[in-house]
Amino acid sequence: MQATATIDSAEKASQKAVESNMLSPRFYTTDFAAMDRLDVSPMRAEWDKMMAEYEGDNNHDHFQRDEEFATEVAERFSQVSPEMRQEFLDFLISSLTSEFSGCILYNEIFKNVENPDIKQLMRYMARDESRHASFLNQSLKDFGLGIDLGNLKRTKAYTYFKPKYIFYATYLSEKIGYARYITIYRQLEKNPDKRFHPIFRWFERWCNDEFRHGESFALIMRANPHLLQGVNVYWIRFFLVAVYATMYVRDHTRPMLHQEMGLESSTYDYEVFRITNEITKQVFPVSLDIDHPSFRDCLSHLFHVQTQMDAAKARGGLIGNLQRARWAISGGLTFVRLYFLPVKHHALPADVRMVPAW
Repeated sequence: MQATATIDSAEKASQKAVESNMLSPRFYTTDFAAMDRLDVSPMRAEWDKMMAEYEGDNNHDHFQRDEEFATEVAERFSQVSPEMRQEFLDFLISSLTSEFSGCILYNEIFKNVENPDIKQLMRYMARDESRHASFLNQSLKDFGLGIDLGNLKRTKAYTYFKPKYIFYATYLSEKIGYARYITIYRQLEKNPDKRFHPIFRWFERWCNDEFRHGESFALIMRANPHLLQGVNVYWIRFFLVAVYATMYVRDHTRPMLHQEMGLESSTYDYEVFRITNEITKQVFPVSLDIDHPSFRDCLSHLFHVQTQMDAAKARGGLIGNLQRARWAISGGLTFVRLYFLPVKHHALPADVRMVPAW
């Protein structure tokens, strides 16, 4: 399935970034006073070690393009089809919006809290996400499609999340981001002829930033164990289903991107799910049974629902609106079915910290 709108100007790239729908990355705000009250002292030794890693900043010189970058863009990317070009641009814009979302959230928390532990962490993570977003934007500028990030910050809608929802969603976002980037990097490391754009050469150290960000939220949650117990387990389950389902549907809207890398979208997604499931055992007491036959059927149906809703939207009018409502109900029921599928339960490990070993 191809992107429905051609991205051929900076204005259209900005319009794509500012979109707010079920599949687009969101901007968040939260309860800063509640964030200020967080206590990480039960994980003090691990926390201080992690802060030292942030301070060491082993990626400070990573996001600088080398002389081969422009040459590779000219020689390799010029060979892709117009349709593939659109899927890649959609990928860049979506990735930039996601990274910039983290930058904004972390920076706003930094500015609005006094808690020295949380303030220090947010400053480091905002620094990292700013580098990521700027690096992605530079690749968009190569095509004359650079996005005004200041304008994006002002014009994109914000979603309010309680701090615990921020922890669940952002922890998952950072860890699944690591799993996505490292899977792509390993594939192109083995098949360099499939690397159609040089940005993928940066993915290994880049995704290690994502991994460490996830470790930060893992320590916060393990230091506050009530976040992982009782009714909150049901919220964890909700965010697992929502994040996995969104990723699956979004990835299947741009299959050529994966094909160009020598990947198949479903196989790629389930490898990312497998890695993420293994990682999240460090903090979540449940994980999704991604091998359950109904799980796969439900994800496939959600993608079908999305294609039908897109077709109904394009049709417009009363009939189109009725069709969209029908498919929205179908998607909602499928999500509920996904939520109530059996999950795997496990005890949390004594050692919280993990290393990016995939």
